[in-house]
Amino acid sequence: MTNNLKKYYDGIQSVLLLSNLFSEDTAAPYLDYRLAENLYCTCIDNVDNLGRLDIAIDAISNKKTGVGIKTFIHQNGSTNQKIAEFNKDKNLYDALIPLDKIRKIAELRNLRLAFAKDTYDLDSLIYHCITRDKDKVIRFFNTPMDFIDIKNIKKVEVSEATIKFTDNKNDYSFNLSKSTLYKRFAFKEGELIHSFKAVVPINPLSILINSFSDITTDIIPVKEENYVILPLYSYSSARGKYVPIKSGLNQWNAAGRKRDPNEVYIPLSRKIHHYFENKYPKNAVKFFPNRDTAFNLYLPNGETLEAKLCQDLSKAIMSNPNRALGEWLLRDVLKLKEGELLTYETLQEVGVDSVKITQIDNESEKLSYTIEFCSIGAYDEFAINNYIL
Repeated sequence: MTNNLKKYYDGIQSVLLLSNLFSEDTAAPYLDYRLAENLYCTCIDNVDNLGRLDIAIDAISNKKTGVGIKTFIHQNGSTNQKIAEFNKDKNLYDALIPLDKIRKIAELRNLRLAFAKDTYDLDSLIYHCITRDKDKVIRFFNTPMDFIDIKNIKKVEVSEATIKFTDNKNDYSFNLSKSTLYKRFAFKEGELIHSFKAVVPINPLSILINSFSDITTDIIPVKEENYVILPLYSYSSARGKYVPIKSGLNQWNAAGRKRDPNEVYIPLSRKIHHYFENKYPKNAVKFFPNRDTAFNLYLPNGETLEAKLCQDLSKAIMSNPNRALGEWLLRDVLKLKEGELLTYETLQEVGVDSVKITQIDNESEKLSYTIEFCSIGAYDEFAINNYIL
């Protein structure tokens, strides 16, 4: 066992010492899923934490493996667990007959797995599962995160609450009222990577109090994350959310001069500029540099683009060369063909409709930012919380 894996397993044992703060002694040990994610990402080398993002994976291991981290009661080693929610996509499948509905859900699930792989340039996807039982045995499994084989969907069983089906690799069930997809986790030989019997004190309060007795309660300033969320769509009361056919991510389709088929820009509306004007006083360092001033834009796949604000009123974020942003976003991630218009439905199917741009520390004079995709509705929440009207 490597040192970092031992550190991870020891970390799990450490938090389980406090299990009975949250559950009875007779129950299986309690382990918060966020704690499990953070321990996995903190203790194991070369793991990037994506838990804050609403995508199909929680972490990336060694830059090439996407990991979904789950913790649940072991039971008999075969249990249904939630793997995806589709509340925001009901308009895409709600009116379909059961078989077509399941095929659409499977298509959406596969699109989101492919989106995660393509966005971060991954080779494989796995689930890392931590199971607990009443005997205090903790088991760790690595099992494939499979795409659903839509052509082999069979044994479709419809009830008032669920639709069950299989694709000969895995068994699934879709909860109709919760719009949630479940997968049966039945671990195979060779997937168990470690196990131990946890120590779970009956009264953990003394451990907790003694452990923190020397900790100061002095106020420590926390540096605020400096970011903005930008929609990849436009909105009108008549049409709702839509992607304009001749601007933004379809800028390549605009009239006038001949354009590269990958020419796009991320819209930066006047509302966002007003938000920045209110947030930053005069003569302070701005979030974005002035128009036509280059900055670094770090992509999720590890590549770096040079970008800048362009157009009248600095209403666009474009890359240099301009085609680079479109090649990554339209071709590598969204898999659109040249000449194929991006629609809001396409964004909805992969589960994203905005991007988060975060300013990062940089010792050079050239500002640098990361860009990440955000789930459906993220910009709406950001706008409400920051009074962007």
